Amino acid sequence: MTVIRTATAGLALLLAAACTAPAPPRSQTNTAAGTVCAAPQAPPGAETATTIDVIEQAYFCILGTYYSGATLDARSLLSAGFIALTQELNRNGRDLPEATMPALTGDRKADWAAFEAVYRRITDQVPDLRDKLAVATLEAIVAGLGDNHAHWAHDLGGRHPDSYDGDGYGLGLQANVNGPQVEGNPGVALAPLFVTEVQGGAAQAAGLRPGDIIESINGSAPFIEGKATPAIEALNPQYPQARPVRLRLLRQSTGRRWSVTLKPGLYQRDLTTLQVVQSKLLDDNIAYVRLRGFAPDSATRVFKAISRLRTGRTLTGVVLDLRGNGGGSPREAIRLVSAFAHGKVTAYQCTVEGRCETSWTDDTVELLNLPLMVLTDRSCASACEHFSSAVKDLGIGRLVGTRTAGVISGPAQSYLLGNNTTLGFPARHHLGPNREVIDRIGVPPDHHVPLTPRDAAAGRDPALAKALTLLLHK
Repeated sequence: MTVIRTATAGLALLLAAACTAPAPPRSQTNTAAGTVCAAPQAPPGAETATTIDVIEQAYFCILGTYYSGATLDARSLLSAGFIALTQELNRNGRDLPEATMPALTGDRKADWAAFEAVYRRITDQVPDLRDKLAVATLEAIVAGLGDNHAHWAHDLGGRHPDSYDGDGYGLGLQANVNGPQVEGNPGVALAPLFVTEVQGGAAQAAGLRPGDIIESINGSAPFIEGKATPAIEALNPQYPQARPVRLRLLRQSTGRRWSVTLKPGLYQRDLTTLQVVQSKLLDDNIAYVRLRGFAPDSATRVFKAISRLRTGRTLTGVVLDLRGNGGGSPREAIRLVSAFAHGKVTAYQCTVEGRCETSWTDDTVELLNLPLMVLTDRSCASACEHFSSAVKDLGIGRLVGTRTAGVISGPAQSYLLGNNTTLGFPARHHLGPNREVIDRIGVPPDHHVPLTPRDAAAGRDPALAKALTLLLHK
């Protein structure tokens, strides 16, 4: 099962089920065509072909249920779909004179009727491309929302047939620009691009090391005028993508420049990197806990880890490492905040008209009564940002590192389409405890401590060092 979304999310993809909040009361909407936009009540059956009727259902589902659907200019979605339709025709060498965008007036029903009529005329002439054209059109309509929590999940071949639990797929490296922030917040200057971790696979076989600077990807610069370019996306191939990626590298310690071609594939990852919660004692009295994702029960696992470290000693603080945390369950984020504050608002979920639901702390969670430092980076996304913004706004700890991803449109609801695929998007928009917009902006740290290539090469962790210094001087 592949999820097509406007932002990739690394570990967040593994937590997709946790990211999907229960459907709100308006989760069933009658569309103009008489179809129904409803939350799945059971696992969907076998997927069937995507048709124009399925596309119609998705279109009206978005307009009737998406948090800004009431004010959305539907012409932008239809235009995105038609562009993708013509591009797919061109890719297959089958362009047609009838493939001309119909005039759109802004009347949602009339515009759909005009779009559908042209679509049917085109696909009737190329029946062998009908499935490809439908998939490309619907993917583009969903992407046209420009929402990092909008996705359409459908079968494109799934996982690698030889994969085993714990296997990774890709180039076998992580860089300081990974996952959701590339597409979700492309205007951020993060140069230089460099390797932060070598996990295995082609990167390990080629001798790459943390700190190696990536000067070009497939001949293209990773940044232009401080903005990340689409070239960076090649660092995170997903199965079945298998196109080799050519990197131009610089190793600062030696001045060596060289090129290497890495082919995506399966590789065995260190099992410790798959643990959602890892913990250890620092300086004899500080609990360090790394949380890689807000999976179900992750807050409880953090509490248990701190409790074990507390046994037989007096702790003076907690360092919670959320770097690389792609998000997950909003409920777990709220429960984790609740260990440091009671009776507080952690976030708001709002409609486009400004009607908001309030997320409060869970005051049944026992307070830890410990000073808190939170390590963040550009891969801290979604529920990770829910937690981070609450920590900052409520003054219950300090953030150290770099700004978060800015990928928190809102909790995604799932809706079942007629071909047993699922459409997901937020029915409400996320705001921080101070009612600030975090999506596409991120949460700034209280102490900006970026990792440099020389730090990565030497195995230094300046953000952690700063957090420990702050705790020692509290």
